[in-house]
Amino acid sequence: PTAGEFKAFDKRCTHAGCPVAEIVDGTITCFCHGSRFSITDGSVVRGPATEPHTEATATVSGDVVVVTD
Repeated sequence: PTAGEFKAFDKRCTHAGCPVAEIVDGTITCFCHGSRFSITDGSVVRGPATEPHTEATATVSGDVVVVTD
């Protein structure tokens, strides 16, 4: 969301389980039905999804971002 801050969320849309595919204009985008989620907290920005994305833990180890759920 901001330089030096790392966030991670489930890779599947909460609407129908499709994989989310892209981050555009500060939102995580699902191409199956057009849902969009905030990159700052996973909240729904545009439906049809009604549930937010589940946040995972992102830690930085050297040059690598490690994601665990």
